[in-house]
Amino acid sequence: MVSVNTRWLSPDEMAAWVRLAAVLELLPAALDSQLRRDAGLTHFDYYVLAMLSETPAHTLRMTALAERTTATLARLSHVVARLEGRGLIERFPCPEDRRATNARLTEAGWAKVQETAPGHVATVRETVIDALTPEQIAQLTEIGEAILHRLDPEGTRAAIYQRYDPA
Repeated sequence: MVSVNTRWLSPDEMAAWVRLAAVLELLPAALDSQLRRDAGLTHFDYYVLAMLSETPAHTLRMTALAERTTATLARLSHVVARLEGRGLIERFPCPEDRRATNARLTEAGWAKVQETAPGHVATVRETVIDALTPEQIAQLTEIGEAILHRLDPEGTRAAIYQRYDPA
């Protein structure tokens, strides 16, 4: 049933929304394609490895890794098991809480991140960054911040995406 109070999108708003929706559909496929071709990884696989690579001792509790990657524990557990089978990650009981499980990059996992990062960054640059002017990059940051504030009004995930902000 159509509500009489629906605030329909204006033509300008619809044009912006359709373009954002298209980016949300096409960009993951472009990132996945490059990573599968060059590294045998999905974008999410790489993201999991990258999140571990940025932590002390390349180790996180599975719950913290799930939070950083915005994954359910079930999805993350499946992906980590696959990466563990490839020798890129190892799981072990958390020393501080034996009920929890930690995930750690192996040496092979760290090497995989280092060998994969240049191609991934080149794809990000080619598909997104180089298409924009410096002013548009700043605008994209502001736009992302505004949308993230709506999606995460409490700022519970802010530290995850703000860690890259310039000083």
